[in-house]
Amino acid sequence: MISGPDEQPPTRVRETASWQLGQAALLCTRLLREGFAAVDSSGYHYRLLATLEEFGPASQAVLGRRNGIDPSDVVAQINELAQLGHVQREPDPEDRRRNVITITRSGTRQLRKLEKALDGVQRTLTAPLTAGERRELVRLLTRLNDHHHRKH
Repeated sequence: MISGPDEQPPTRVRETASWQLGQAALLCTRLLREGFAAVDSSGYHYRLLATLEEFGPASQAVLGRRNGIDPSDVVAQINELAQLGHVQREPDPEDRRRNVITITRSGTRQLRKLEKALDGVQRTLTAPLTAGERRELVRLLTRLNDHHHRKH
């Protein structure tokens, strides 16, 4: 991240959406990593547990697709979550080759901790903005991302 005036890029660079979004993404990544690490977890854990709570039990493949996580990473993260007791993995009764993942009570408690950490990250990230500006920022970023996701 840029810290002093001697580290500022040229104005024509600073005034591009791509540069500003890139800088915000770097800051976001750092804040999320620190926030989730404070509760001994990760962004992947948050995304997987939130998906299981919202949509119910799912296969590892569905969890990966819903969250844009590579299948091998999903397996590793599910292994971690299962070892911690946050999810339960059972064979799918309709297809024994597939596993169905379910959030446990422990996983729901961990998700609440992760949500509190995420709330802190959001407050830090958007500190200079008013509540209305925060909503507008999310609305604009959602519109931008939805547009590009529909194209691909």
